[in-house]
Amino acid sequence: MSHKLAPDQPTPSLSLPLVGGGRFDLAEEKPDAFTMIVVYRGHHCPVCKSYISQLAGMLDKFEDAGFSVVAVSMNDEELATLSQKEWETGGLRIGYGLTTEMAKDWGLWISKAFKDTEQDIFAEPGMFWVRPDGRLYLVDIANMPWPRPDLEFLLSKAPYALANDYPARGTYET
Repeated sequence: MSHKLAPDQPTPSLSLPLVGGGRFDLAEEKPDAFTMIVVYRGHHCPVCKSYISQLAGMLDKFEDAGFSVVAVSMNDEELATLSQKEWETGGLRIGYGLTTEMAKDWGLWISKAFKDTEQDIFAEPGMFWVRPDGRLYLVDIANMPWPRPDLEFLLSKAPYALANDYPARGTYET
């Protein structure tokens, strides 16, 4: 069972190999604003293809706003490499090998394939903005392929959040 991550609290660790070599290691990221981690369902998902392609097309804008960006999935290296080649990802880093346990640590929903074209087990979509000190700022997770945050809208809000020291929301406890 997945669990909720707590806003403004440290995130779980995350270290994955990247298509083309190297590793994404959240602990090593040093963005000016946020590290944005976009979890996609996998190469089998046409909605993911559209979303990741859009993100790749906006990568320069996110980087100019102080973000480091990575897209990750439970795909193996072969499928992640196919995604990079077929989806016009440009300079977007594509991480692979997310495990079921890692996905659960991040509060993601896990699905089992019901069609032959799907990966047997995969994480449903998620987006996380992590502060440079490792605390969670924004989280958006879904249990279906269709709900995805509007990337243009989110990008337009980042300068406001940073300029106004806008706090992570959802931290009130009774």
